[in-house]
Amino acid sequence: MFVVIGFFIGFVAAIPLGPVNVFVVSQTLKRDYFHGFLAGLTTAVLDAAYCLAALMGFLSIKTKLNPAVMSLMKVIAGFVVILISYRLIHDSKNFTIPQDGDKIPSAAARPVLGVFILYITNPSLYVFWFAVAGTMTGHNLVHSSGWTAIAFAAACGLGSLIWYMLLVRFVARRQAHIHPERFRKTLYYLGLALAGLGVYTIVSIFF
Repeated sequence: MFVVIGFFIGFVAAIPLGPVNVFVVSQTLKRDYFHGFLAGLTTAVLDAAYCLAALMGFLSIKTKLNPAVMSLMKVIAGFVVILISYRLIHDSKNFTIPQDGDKIPSAAARPVLGVFILYITNPSLYVFWFAVAGTMTGHNLVHSSGWTAIAFAAACGLGSLIWYMLLVRFVARRQAHIHPERFRKTLYYLGLALAGLGVYTIVSIFF
């Protein structure tokens, strides 16, 4: 039962529009299916790792951080998102769809690094996974250690991975039917969306 719950939590938690989702979509549009999938896979692995860490109590210290430190983390996260949004908006001006004879960019660690930075600088993810761990252990559905913790974390990661596979597949399939100008506009608006999320993250420290 707890494995099904974990899968559902991982899948649903990955759906809302956020910096990571926007980044995964942009990697698919700018490069190819593999790079978008790599970004999604990285997120799923981090989801599973954070969930397991929360279950084992490693993130309990995060809830005791000084509010000033939490605010600083939000500011850093906001600026990281804004920098990525600037790159997206800049790329949207010169983006072209690769033709059959063009060289497709080879696999690189850039999607992994981008997701990693976005993930670790987002304080809300620490709170989210700690809340999930507290709920599951509080109802004795999962123990804080042992195979149940590992299985639950893996199920959360799998649910997240399934969402990103569906998202990247959907974007990649539509890619061939989109005019280059629509690509540029899509990247541009994705950049604006990220910029808005970055500004909101920074401004939220005052509320």
